[in-house]
Amino acid sequence: MASASAPAKQPPAADRVYVHVKQGVLDRRYEGGTLLTEGGLAEAVGVSRTPVREALLRLEAEGLIKLYPKKGALVLPVSAQEIGDVVETRLLVEEHAARKVAPASPRLIARLEELLEEQKRCAETGDLSAVAVADRCFHAEIVRSAGNQILDRLYDQLRDRQLRMGVAVMHAHPDRIAKNIAEHAEILRALRSGDADAAAEAVHQHVSWVRVLVRGDERWGGEWRSGEAWGAGR
Repeated sequence: MASASAPAKQPPAADRVYVHVKQGVLDRRYEGGTLLTEGGLAEAVGVSRTPVREALLRLEAEGLIKLYPKKGALVLPVSAQEIGDVVETRLLVEEHAARKVAPASPRLIARLEELLEEQKRCAETGDLSAVAVADRCFHAEIVRSAGNQILDRLYDQLRDRQLRMGVAVMHAHPDRIAKNIAEHAEILRALRSGDADAAAEAVHQHVSWVRVLVRGDERWGGEWRSGEAWGAGR
């Protein structure tokens, strides 16, 4: 008689804590300014405190939290400086990539169409984390198709910051979901037509609008002001 299948092996305890906290930060279950305790995380994940400490050290190295001995870990808010830096880097990489891939190949067009439809489906269900992932994948696909592996790796380093900001944007400005989808469609049209200048301009308009937040021209749910941390006190 065949033996029963062995149960699936769980990831190491520290990895489980790391994923739990990181995903919580990215989807805003743990918002900027939240103080996490070792005991609370150990209970939430079902592990001892030792792997919690190991996971928190990794997350601090990634800039998502700040450890305070005997107190816990503070989830760091997104600062105006970080927003500006991410926008500037994205513009440099994405405008270049848009120009380089135009006219887009049939494979790239098909993939971007798939991601645009996925973003629409996620928006209909109200899953903001999934919308942010589909949004980010749309842009990453263009960068990847440009064929510069160094720029691709650089862009990949922005992933967590993009996802976290994307969810925060949609919470503060729900109308941006439909606008993002429409702007993605405009980028897709320009790439399909082969107009490199139009594609780069569409990317520029889509990515750079968030700079008004850094200048303090808008307020996020009554909580954002120029120079303040984004996410604190929510």
